[in-house]
Amino acid sequence: MKKMTSMVMLSLSLLTTLPATAQFGKLLDKVKGGGGQKKSGSFATVWESEFDNKASRLALTDGSGKYIIGTDDNSATVLNAEGKLIWSGDFKKITTNGTNKCEYQYTIWKDDGGYLFLFDERKMGTDRVAVIDIATGKELWNSELYQNLIPKGTKSEDGADEGELETVKYIRELDAFLISQKASVILVKANTGEKVWETNRFKGGVGKYIYDASRNEIVMINFKPTALGALFAGFKNQLVKLNAKNGEILWENTFMGTIEKELVTRRAIVDMWIKGDKIYMYLNGLQVYNINNGTKLWESIYENDMDGGGFFAGTREKKYYRTIADPVFTDDAVYIVIFANRDRAKYVEKHDINSGKLLWTSEKITGAFSMPNLYRAGGKILLQIGGKVQVQEYRWETKSSPYGGSYKERVPYIYWDYKAQKNGVLAIDDVTGQTSWRSEKFDKRITDLIIEGQQSVFVGDGDQFYGYDIASGKQLFDVKHNDAGVGRATDVIDFGDKVVVLSEKGLAAYNKKDGSRAYNTDKIKGVDFFYEIGGNYYLRDQRGGKNIIYGIDMTTGETKGSVQSKGKGGSPQYGSGIDITTDGEFIFAFKGKKVEKIKVNN
Repeated sequence: MKKMTSMVMLSLSLLTTLPATAQFGKLLDKVKGGGGQKKSGSFATVWESEFDNKASRLALTDGSGKYIIGTDDNSATVLNAEGKLIWSGDFKKITTNGTNKCEYQYTIWKDDGGYLFLFDERKMGTDRVAVIDIATGKELWNSELYQNLIPKGTKSEDGADEGELETVKYIRELDAFLISQKASVILVKANTGEKVWETNRFKGGVGKYIYDASRNEIVMINFKPTALGALFAGFKNQLVKLNAKNGEILWENTFMGTIEKELVTRRAIVDMWIKGDKIYMYLNGLQVYNINNGTKLWESIYENDMDGGGFFAGTREKKYYRTIADPVFTDDAVYIVIFANRDRAKYVEKHDINSGKLLWTSEKITGAFSMPNLYRAGGKILLQIGGKVQVQEYRWETKSSPYGGSYKERVPYIYWDYKAQKNGVLAIDDVTGQTSWRSEKFDKRITDLIIEGQQSVFVGDGDQFYGYDIASGKQLFDVKHNDAGVGRATDVIDFGDKVVVLSEKGLAAYNKKDGSRAYNTDKIKGVDFFYEIGGNYYLRDQRGGKNIIYGIDMTTGETKGSVQSKGKGGSPQYGSGIDITTDGEFIFAFKGKKVEKIKVNN
């Protein structure tokens, strides 16, 4: 699903600047390399167009392809679905308060256009905020009331949470902005700037919120924003439920732990769910509250990887995430992967969902860095021991200066990698917590698991591909994946009666019934991620500063086409210079003033 907010700094578009190409979108006629079995096709260009400005800050579509926006520090251009100009203008002329050099800007997309939020941080004056209607280019409102939304002189990437300022949160269900100030939190209408309510009983940024439409109530938790950290004392961790109409606090409670932010994305690292009459908060373990009065019902406190630190710490410039599985909920129980501080062992616990009573504890698992996935099927709890983890890091790279010479730049990277460890699949009896069976045939790595109904599980280890009977652990087949000639397995995709194994140099598909290989692709080196968008499948390659998106027909393994883009802009989901519509039918490639619309399916 397309994210509804867009990163301000395009260095956060998940990775690096792209190389020069003969054509700014550079449609690739075919995938290079041999040794595969499937032909390569090509995408068709629908149109090429230009923005009036350089589009060095934002360049993306609304998801439907109806609106395409390009911005720089001082101006914006919006095109329609045919690449024709809808409007273009300088911020200082559009806004009545002279909002101009906008260090922070992000989009909020709605059914018909949306909002362009601008923040003009003035080093020697009063900060300015303005909101522009993307569909018309008209100013909706502006204000100079909101100060200290970021620390003065901060770098642009600091404090940005998925595009939003950490002190400004868009509440989609209310079509409103929640703005954190020194003494209070203020809700304002997104389309007018009118203040709806203000409360001084909730302080800090909104780390996570859930809106309850049936009762018009919001449950939210706070964190200490960088901008406000030095501005007020007495900050405390707050979990609150409030009346969305008037801001009345219906109840509040404190919570254990500190909400951190991811190293590169700056996303607040916390999760929260409402199930029945309970709120489940995933932070330093699992904390459970009564939704009606805020009373804490039970908790299971343990170390996890949510802040990229502790046992999982890399360095100051490199952190690991997604190493511990999220809790798995049923109607009467919750299953948790526990990290034991004392002996560095991990294990699974089953708790009664109402009382928190510990129902069983699995055997201890030692020597494992990551246990990223937990599954429930066929009367078993299946634990994936080992697998890919997310790495976020900054690297200092040498760049050429247009004025001659070179300079060092701190470049963000987000990618998936494998840690050397003991890998395996552990099947635990759902009733007793006893080990039913275990397989440790995964010498080099282990992919995620694919569950077929309640009977079978499929998994790869890099060079082999296996099928197991869930009930007994009997091995159904063992296939030599390296015979496919597409490199070691990195991921698996569930596709009907097949499992498609994404590998370092392409794809190989195996039939679930017997493990026989259905196809393997031409070599596509360096694939690091895949997307399923509206039934369309894409592979991404960002090696060496490139950003190539391949469209793949998963039924046959044929490559529909590929596009390599250069430049800033694009969606954080797809990398520099690329955005894709939510139906998966069109790709937009950006380079400076230029934009190209590309049709995926001929």
